[in-house]
Amino acid sequence: MASSHDKYSVLLERCSGLAPVPTAVAHPCDVSSLTGALDAASLGLIVPLLIGPEARIRAVAEESQRSLDGVTIIDAPHSHASAARAVLAVRSGEAELLMKGSLHSDELLHEVASATTGLRTERRLSHVFAMDVPSYHKPLFITDAAVNIFPKLADKADIVRNAIELVQALGMATPKVAILAAVETVSDKMPSTIDAAALCKMADRGQITGAMIDGPLAFDNAINKEAAQIKGIVSEVAGDPDILLVPDLEAGNMLAKQLTFLAGAEAAGIVLGARVPIILTSRADTVRSRIGSCAIAVLVAHARRAGKNSVA
Repeated sequence: MASSHDKYSVLLERCSGLAPVPTAVAHPCDVSSLTGALDAASLGLIVPLLIGPEARIRAVAEESQRSLDGVTIIDAPHSHASAARAVLAVRSGEAELLMKGSLHSDELLHEVASATTGLRTERRLSHVFAMDVPSYHKPLFITDAAVNIFPKLADKADIVRNAIELVQALGMATPKVAILAAVETVSDKMPSTIDAAALCKMADRGQITGAMIDGPLAFDNAINKEAAQIKGIVSEVAGDPDILLVPDLEAGNMLAKQLTFLAGAEAAGIVLGARVPIILTSRADTVRSRIGSCAIAVLVAHARRAGKNSVA
């Protein structure tokens, strides 16, 4: 097993030698969001376009003793205008990535989702947590824990497609997907188990491609091979998943935060399904988590340039 918390270092190594990606940073008006963008720039991951009230951005830089020499600042009067201008920067080709600053996620995603001026594609938007869990033997991707509250079957199909293509962009040709529920058997009393079974059949029929998919699986037998064996589950996914597809946002959000605050995990966050990857960080995120989010987005952007997959 890899040593604790070295999985993001592997991501950074994979970014070595790649050109930094122009990134629209929406409203970086607090210390954590501004320093996150500047740290990513200093590591050669991104070329930031800081979009927001210029006076506030400069005041935060002075407060955090960070230089803005050579950094482009695009003045916008408030957070709503910052979000709109950041999305415009992507639409106009000024930026290839979008990064959330200190504004609320809903405010940024509202601009992304606009039918006339946004960044929507035929895919549904979805969020993926890339988790570095010390007790797990490889990176673990959890989706969706931030965007889709009660996804229907068609939504879940897009959510899992987005996650599969993300993991493929990070170098894994055929990821393993565990579709979580409270139990590992199909029951008409639990719609999530029926959705899981349908998704597996969709994979069998080629409607979802590029991964090994199994479910429904309860969390214990999804993540632990011995637990699966005790239940008599024969599965190439159980005990070794790369991706956990959760039944709804509340389950995913609680799972990701439990791993973070009880298991010492770190979580990078990215939104997919738009024209470009969206780096969606929280004020509670560590510097490593922010850098991990940027590194993942950079790898996806370069995969997109190379035409390796259609993610984002």
